[in-house]
Amino acid sequence: MKFIILGCGSSMGVPRADGFFGKCDPNNKKNVRTRCSALLKTNYLNILIDTSPDLRSQLINNKINSIDKVLYSHMHADQTHGINDLRVFFIKNKKPLDIYADNETRKYFNKNFSYCFKSNSSEYPATLNMKAIKKNIFFKKKGEKINIRCIKVKHGSVNSICYIFNKKLAYISDVSKIFQKDYKYFKNLKYLVIDCLWYRNHPSHLNLEKSLELIRAFSPKKAVLTNLHSDLDYKELKSKLRKNITPAYDGLSLVF
Repeated sequence: MKFIILGCGSSMGVPRADGFFGKCDPNNKKNVRTRCSALLKTNYLNILIDTSPDLRSQLINNKINSIDKVLYSHMHADQTHGINDLRVFFIKNKKPLDIYADNETRKYFNKNFSYCFKSNSSEYPATLNMKAIKKNIFFKKKGEKINIRCIKVKHGSVNSICYIFNKKLAYISDVSKIFQKDYKYFKNLKYLVIDCLWYRNHPSHLNLEKSLELIRAFSPKKAVLTNLHSDLDYKELKSKLRKNITPAYDGLSLVF
Protein backbone atom coordinates (compact mmCIF):
# COMPACT_ATOMS: atom_id res chain seq x y z
CA MET A 1 0.00 0.00 0.00
CA LYS A 2 1.08 3.55 -0.67
CA PHE A 3 -0.04 6.60 1.29
CA ILE A 4 0.35 9.89 -0.59
CA ILE A 5 0.32 13.31 1.04
CA LEU A 6 -1.56 15.25 -1.66
CA GLY A 7 -1.38 18.49 0.32
CA CYS A 8 0.28 19.40 3.62
CA GLY A 9 -0.43 23.12 3.97
CA SER A 10 -2.59 24.91 6.52
CA SER A 11 -5.90 26.60 5.69
CA MET A 12 -4.48 29.28 3.37
CA GLY A 13 -1.72 27.15 1.83
CA VAL A 14 1.84 28.27 1.06
CA PRO A 15 2.13 30.67 -0.60
CA ARG A 16 -1.16 32.35 0.28
CA ALA A 17 -3.41 33.54 -2.54
CA ASP A 18 -1.60 36.90 -2.45
CA GLY A 19 1.78 35.21 -3.01
CA PHE A 20 2.98 35.59 0.61
CA PHE A 21 5.45 32.84 1.61
CA GLY A 22 5.87 33.98 5.22
CA LYS A 23 9.11 32.58 6.64
CA CYS A 24 9.32 29.86 3.98
CA ASP A 25 12.05 29.99 1.32
CA PRO A 26 10.18 30.36 -2.00
CA ASN A 27 13.10 28.71 -3.83
CA ASN A 28 12.52 25.40 -2.06
CA LYS A 29 9.78 23.46 -3.87
CA LYS A 30 8.96 21.60 -0.64
CA ASN A 31 7.69 24.89 0.77
CA VAL A 32 4.93 25.08 -1.86
CA ARG A 33 2.01 23.54 0.04
CA THR A 34 -1.59 23.00 -1.00
CA ARG A 35 -4.31 22.41 1.57
CA CYS A 36 -4.49 19.06 3.38
CA SER A 37 -5.71 15.97 1.55
CA ALA A 38 -4.25 12.47 1.36
CA LEU A 39 -4.75 9.23 -0.56
CA LEU A 40 -4.39 5.56 0.34
CA LYS A 41 -3.51 3.73 -2.86
CA THR A 42 -3.64 -0.06 -3.03
CA ASN A 43 -3.59 -2.50 -5.92
CA TYR A 44 -7.36 -2.22 -6.38
CA LEU A 45 -8.62 0.79 -4.40
CA ASN A 46 -7.96 4.52 -4.12
CA ILE A 47 -9.27 5.91 -0.84
CA LEU A 48 -9.22 9.70 -0.55
CA ILE A 49 -9.08 11.54 2.77
CA ASP A 50 -10.70 14.98 2.62
CA THR A 51 -11.41 17.11 -0.43
CA SER A 52 -9.34 20.25 -0.03
CA PRO A 53 -10.02 23.33 -2.18
CA ASP A 54 -6.90 22.32 -4.13
CA LEU A 55 -8.12 18.79 -4.89
CA ARG A 56 -8.28 19.13 -8.68
CA SER A 57 -4.65 20.17 -9.02
CA GLN A 58 -3.57 17.59 -6.44
CA LEU A 59 -5.14 14.73 -8.39
CA ILE A 60 -3.69 15.96 -11.68
CA ASN A 61 -0.20 16.48 -10.23
CA ASN A 62 -0.17 12.97 -8.74
CA LYS A 63 -1.77 11.32 -11.80
CA ILE A 64 -4.73 10.03 -9.78
CA ASN A 65 -7.53 9.28 -12.23
CA SER A 66 -9.84 7.17 -10.07
CA ILE A 67 -11.32 7.46 -6.58
CA ASP A 68 -13.28 4.59 -4.98
CA LYS A 69 -14.10 5.91 -1.49
CA VAL A 70 -13.78 9.22 0.36
CA LEU A 71 -13.22 9.65 4.09
CA TYR A 72 -13.75 13.03 5.76
CA SER A 73 -12.00 14.14 8.92
CA HIS A 74 -14.26 17.10 9.76
CA MET A 75 -16.46 19.86 8.36
CA HIS A 76 -14.06 22.79 7.94
CA ALA A 77 -13.80 24.45 4.53
CA ASP A 78 -10.14 23.57 3.95
CA GLN A 79 -11.06 19.87 4.21
CA THR A 80 -14.38 19.89 2.34
CA HIS A 81 -14.71 22.62 -0.28
CA GLY A 82 -13.13 20.60 -3.08
CA ILE A 83 -16.15 18.28 -2.97
CA ASN A 84 -17.34 19.42 -6.41
CA ASP A 85 -14.23 17.90 -7.97
CA LEU A 86 -15.62 14.45 -7.10
CA ARG A 87 -18.33 14.82 -9.77
CA VAL A 88 -15.97 13.56 -12.48
CA PHE A 89 -15.82 10.14 -10.79
CA PHE A 90 -19.61 9.86 -10.93
CA ILE A 91 -19.38 10.62 -14.64
CA LYS A 92 -16.67 7.98 -15.12
CA ASN A 93 -18.28 5.26 -12.96
CA LYS A 94 -21.93 6.06 -13.75
CA LYS A 95 -22.86 5.65 -10.09
CA PRO A 96 -22.63 7.82 -6.95
CA LEU A 97 -19.35 7.75 -5.06
CA ASP A 98 -19.48 6.65 -1.41
CA ILE A 99 -18.29 9.22 1.11
CA TYR A 100 -17.93 8.67 4.86
CA ALA A 101 -18.36 11.44 7.44
CA ASP A 102 -19.37 12.03 11.05
CA ASN A 103 -22.75 13.45 12.02
CA GLU A 104 -21.70 17.11 12.09
CA THR A 105 -19.98 16.90 8.72
CA ARG A 106 -23.01 15.18 7.16
CA LYS A 107 -25.23 17.99 8.45
CA TYR A 108 -22.85 20.54 6.96
CA PHE A 109 -22.91 18.78 3.60
CA ASN A 110 -26.71 18.52 3.56
CA LYS A 111 -26.99 22.24 4.28
CA ASN A 112 -24.32 23.54 1.91
CA PHE A 113 -23.88 20.88 -0.81
CA SER A 114 -27.30 19.21 -0.91
CA TYR A 115 -27.20 19.07 -4.74
CA CYS A 116 -24.41 16.47 -4.49
CA PHE A 117 -26.71 14.06 -2.67
CA LYS A 118 -30.18 14.76 -4.11
CA SER A 119 -31.10 14.59 -7.77
CA ASN A 120 -32.57 17.86 -9.06
CA SER A 121 -33.36 16.49 -12.51
CA SER A 122 -32.19 13.87 -14.97
CA GLU A 123 -29.61 16.41 -16.10
CA TYR A 124 -28.23 16.88 -12.56
CA PRO A 125 -28.42 13.57 -10.69
CA ALA A 126 -26.96 12.94 -7.25
CA THR A 127 -23.24 12.29 -7.56
CA LEU A 128 -22.38 11.21 -4.00
CA ASN A 129 -23.73 8.68 -1.53
CA MET A 130 -23.30 9.70 2.12
CA LYS A 131 -22.48 7.10 4.78
CA ALA A 132 -21.99 7.39 8.52
CA ILE A 133 -18.59 6.85 10.11
CA LYS A 134 -18.34 3.78 12.32
CA LYS A 135 -15.57 2.81 14.73
CA ASN A 136 -14.25 0.38 12.16
CA ILE A 137 -14.63 0.40 8.39
CA PHE A 138 -13.68 -2.58 6.24
CA PHE A 139 -13.08 -2.57 2.51
CA LYS A 140 -12.39 -5.75 0.55
CA LYS A 141 -11.72 -6.15 -3.15
CA LYS A 142 -10.20 -9.10 -5.03
CA GLY A 143 -8.86 -10.59 -1.80
CA GLU A 144 -7.29 -7.32 -0.65
CA LYS A 145 -8.46 -6.24 2.82
CA ILE A 146 -8.28 -2.77 4.36
CA ASN A 147 -9.17 -2.28 8.01
CA ILE A 148 -9.68 1.35 9.03
CA ARG A 149 -10.08 2.33 12.67
CA CYS A 150 -11.81 5.69 13.08
CA ILE A 151 -10.95 7.61 16.24
CA LYS A 152 -12.63 10.82 17.38
CA VAL A 153 -10.22 13.53 18.53
CA LYS A 154 -10.62 17.19 19.47
CA HIS A 155 -9.89 19.97 16.97
CA GLY A 156 -10.55 23.04 19.06
CA SER A 157 -14.31 23.42 19.46
CA VAL A 158 -15.17 20.67 16.96
CA ASN A 159 -14.42 16.98 16.62
CA SER A 160 -12.16 15.49 13.97
CA ILE A 161 -11.62 11.90 12.88
CA CYS A 162 -8.24 10.20 12.86
CA TYR A 163 -7.91 7.23 10.51
CA ILE A 164 -5.61 4.28 11.23
CA PHE A 165 -5.03 1.91 8.30
CA ASN A 166 -4.32 -1.78 8.96
CA LYS A 167 -2.82 -0.85 12.37
CA LYS A 168 0.23 0.53 10.55
CA LEU A 169 -0.37 4.15 9.56
CA ALA A 170 -2.32 6.89 11.35
CA TYR A 171 -3.38 10.09 9.61
CA ILE A 172 -4.44 12.98 11.81
CA SER A 173 -4.09 16.34 10.07
CA ASP A 174 -6.27 18.50 12.35
CA VAL A 175 -6.08 17.87 16.09
CA SER A 176 -5.60 19.69 19.38
CA LYS A 177 -6.15 16.74 21.74
CA ILE A 178 -6.12 12.95 21.58
CA PHE A 179 -8.01 11.29 24.41
CA GLN A 180 -5.89 9.19 26.75
CA LYS A 181 -8.21 6.20 26.33
CA ASP A 182 -7.24 6.02 22.66
CA TYR A 183 -3.46 6.19 23.10
CA LYS A 184 -3.24 2.39 22.82
CA TYR A 185 -4.26 2.54 19.14
CA PHE A 186 -1.35 4.86 18.30
CA LYS A 187 1.45 2.84 19.85
CA ASN A 188 4.20 1.34 17.67
CA LEU A 189 2.83 2.32 14.28
CA LYS A 190 5.05 2.26 11.22
CA TYR A 191 3.94 5.80 10.29
CA LEU A 192 2.28 8.59 12.23
CA VAL A 193 1.21 11.56 10.09
CA ILE A 194 0.29 14.31 12.52
CA ASP A 195 -0.75 17.96 12.73
CA CYS A 196 2.01 20.52 13.42
CA LEU A 197 0.76 24.00 12.59
CA TRP A 198 3.61 26.22 13.83
CA TYR A 199 5.90 26.97 16.82
CA ARG A 200 3.37 29.01 18.84
CA ASN A 201 0.38 27.64 20.73
CA HIS A 202 -2.93 27.39 18.88
CA PRO A 203 -6.38 26.52 20.33
CA SER A 204 -7.31 24.13 17.50
CA HIS A 205 -4.00 22.59 16.40
CA LEU A 206 -0.85 21.03 17.75
CA ASN A 207 2.28 23.13 17.63
CA LEU A 208 5.75 21.62 17.22
CA GLU A 209 6.30 21.07 20.94
CA LYS A 210 2.98 19.25 21.40
CA SER A 211 3.44 17.20 18.24
CA LEU A 212 6.83 16.01 19.45
CA GLU A 213 5.36 15.12 22.86
CA LEU A 214 2.82 12.82 21.22
CA ILE A 215 5.42 11.32 18.92
CA ARG A 216 7.54 10.44 21.95
CA ALA A 217 4.50 8.92 23.67
CA PHE A 218 3.47 6.83 20.65
CA SER A 219 6.96 5.83 19.37
CA PRO A 220 6.19 5.31 15.67
CA LYS A 221 8.99 4.07 13.45
CA LYS A 222 8.58 7.28 11.47
CA ALA A 223 6.58 10.46 12.04
CA VAL A 224 5.55 13.00 9.42
CA LEU A 225 4.46 16.53 10.35
CA THR A 226 1.62 17.99 8.27
CA ASN A 227 -0.79 20.97 8.17
CA LEU A 228 2.26 23.23 8.05
CA HIS A 229 1.79 27.00 8.21
CA SER A 230 3.95 29.53 6.37
CA ASP A 231 5.86 30.08 9.64
CA LEU A 232 7.54 26.69 9.13
CA ASP A 233 10.28 26.62 6.53
CA TYR A 234 10.94 23.03 5.40
CA LYS A 235 14.74 23.08 5.74
CA GLU A 236 14.76 24.94 9.06
CA LEU A 237 12.09 22.68 10.57
CA LYS A 238 13.83 19.51 9.38
CA SER A 239 17.07 20.64 11.04
CA LYS A 240 15.30 20.64 14.41
CA LEU A 241 14.01 17.07 14.15
CA ARG A 242 15.36 13.59 14.86
CA LYS A 243 16.09 11.38 11.86
CA ASN A 244 12.81 9.45 12.18
CA ILE A 245 10.71 12.66 12.05
CA THR A 246 10.27 14.70 8.89
CA PRO A 247 8.14 17.58 7.64
CA ALA A 248 5.63 16.60 5.00
CA TYR A 249 5.71 17.99 1.48
CA ASP A 250 3.16 17.76 -1.29
CA GLY A 251 3.55 14.44 -3.09
CA LEU A 252 5.39 12.63 -0.28
CA SER A 253 4.70 8.87 -0.50
CA LEU A 254 4.85 6.35 2.35
CA VAL A 255 4.88 2.63 1.52
CA PHE A 256 3.70 0.04 4.07
